[in-house]
Amino acid sequence: MWALPAAARVYIACAVLAAAVCAVPAVREASTVPWGTVVLLAAVCAACERLPRRPLTPPVLLAAAFLLPPGAAGLVAVPGALLGRAGRRPVGVRRLWHTAQFSLATTAASCVYGLGAPRVVPAPAFSHALLPALAAGLVLALVVAVLDGGVLVTAEGHSPRTAWRGALPGALLPPLVHGPTGLTAAALWHSSYGPPAALLALLPLALSAWVQGRCRRERAAHQAAVRALVQAVDLKDHYTRGHSERVGRASVLIARELGISGDRLEAIRFAGTLHDVGKLGIPTRLLRKDGPLTPEERRVIELHPEYGHEMVRGIGFLEEARAAILHHHERLDGSGYPHGLTGHQIPEFARVVAVADAFDAMTSTRSYSRARPVPVALAELHRCAGSQFDPRMVAALSRALDRHGWRPAGAAPAELAPVPPLPVTGGSATGPPAPRGAASAAGPSRNVPVDHCRVAADE
Repeated sequence: MWALPAAARVYIACAVLAAAVCAVPAVREASTVPWGTVVLLAAVCAACERLPRRPLTPPVLLAAAFLLPPGAAGLVAVPGALLGRAGRRPVGVRRLWHTAQFSLATTAASCVYGLGAPRVVPAPAFSHALLPALAAGLVLALVVAVLDGGVLVTAEGHSPRTAWRGALPGALLPPLVHGPTGLTAAALWHSSYGPPAALLALLPLALSAWVQGRCRRERAAHQAAVRALVQAVDLKDHYTRGHSERVGRASVLIARELGISGDRLEAIRFAGTLHDVGKLGIPTRLLRKDGPLTPEERRVIELHPEYGHEMVRGIGFLEEARAAILHHHERLDGSGYPHGLTGHQIPEFARVVAVADAFDAMTSTRSYSRARPVPVALAELHRCAGSQFDPRMVAALSRALDRHGWRPAGAAPAELAPVPPLPVTGGSATGPPAPRGAASAAGPSRNVPVDHCRVAADE
């Protein structure tokens, strides 16, 4: 405790003292306290504290608040907090702090519940006790959040606004679940089924927490896999480092404007982020070549969408993203690659990523070209809408940027002169003119032939 700032030591000591004072009535009126209930609930709470993320601790504490007087209810939290997971050092101080925190919160919840409902909840009165149970759940969550914010202020130097702004809104939703669950456990506790049935009431919440935990871990594994692939691409083609993440963000902005949400929104983020993963199959000497590409080299680089498509084949969570990886260089007029699709033959995700890819390429400073200001890049996208890009996607990006803005990579676009539009040619693009002293447009960070409308998309 002596490693903490003086303000934090005083704060924690006051919380411990307050919790001890709240427990005095239970000791003074020991003969009227149902100690068997206290001990059993304390044992269950201690077991719940050993679970990852502690999903069952709040409903167990609320069941104690509904069944026991305030002083005794606060004691239920003590064994679990003292024996539970402490996290970072100092372990002893953290355990002492959590003991005081949860004891005070449970005591406050018990006081609030006692104002509106009886301690023993018969089945017919369940609906009348629901509102006090929700209020008690809200008080429990708010007291925990407020006390946590105090620790952030006194121990870690956060401002009060920063400490409580994030914690307090998050305390409003859990009572909607924990309150009724704790009330159900309390009602069953004194029913003919007894405490075993009350503990079974916690089972659905435990299963839900387990499923949510698995989903979080699975999503984290997905994101880690995507990050690893993106880092591999960035290491191979360091001139466009950060491009993949920005294309993923721009793709999400467009998708939200189109009403895409949920798992499909996550899929389109993956599609934008991994659109160039096929460059891992392209020889590094071509990606970093200082001179113009030969026709044979150009054909090799134009294989990167197909390489990327094959690389993610069989990865279940990337199934919908595969089409965007394969077709993000198709054009509405059919002159794109690899399959020359036209119009709505091009998958929706691919049309989104194509716009995001071109937009980031134009607003990023590269070795062969200066960044265009965002308005100039949008004007170029609109000019090529209908021939190269889907007009819906371009309009969606414009609306999203009006609402959220965009921070381009590299130098501030406002400080750079606009790059003139590329000439329209019947064949391959030669790329935008290089600034004086820079590599040619066919230089190392061009990666693949520049698309026209051609817009200078980073391919």
